[in-house]
Amino acid sequence: MIKVGITGGIGSGKTYVSKIFESLNIKVYYSDLEAKKLMIESSIIKEELTKKFGSKIYFTNGELNREYLSNLIFNNKNNLQIINSIVHPIVKEHYNDWANKYNSEKYTIKEAAILFESGAYKQMDKIITVISDLDLRLKRVITRDQTSKEEILKKINNQISDKEKIEKSDYIIYNNIKNSLTEQIHKIDILLKK
Repeated sequence: MIKVGITGGIGSGKTYVSKIFESLNIKVYYSDLEAKKLMIESSIIKEELTKKFGSKIYFTNGELNREYLSNLIFNNKNNLQIINSIVHPIVKEHYNDWANKYNSEKYTIKEAAILFESGAYKQMDKIITVISDLDLRLKRVITRDQTSKEEILKKINNQISDKEKIEKSDYIIYNNIKNSLTEQIHKIDILLKK
């Protein structure tokens, strides 16, 4: 089985592209979604995060205090590294268990916003990067998250550049008005199934 990673900056449409692959009966692991679930379900993560950042990180009902976590991360890169060092090993293990279930598939996809930053790309056989114009990305995220342009730009500046992602990728999908997404995806699907 070929392990394929899909990444792209915030608002590039990597999840949307992954859903199209999914509609072609390709198995997709959504890293960010699974990480959010594991931050609530994993006793190891909960214990470590509480030890490092205090009980405020979780509400009394066990739910993650996302606003508190967000403030910890975006105001301090060291905190982000600490959180990643706690969460990523558990997500990696969870992904490996998931991938083992689909060994008979031609290929599977791991969708991750920080595929390169987390080092998860080293586990992949092929990398797809989704690229989109900055204006389009900003419009999508402002609409989706009801947030400000400044907040989005802060997040974009925390991720590696598109140029760097392109250099490290095997395939590029251009998600803008000019290019047909399905056409690009079908071409990659054919290549991966050879």
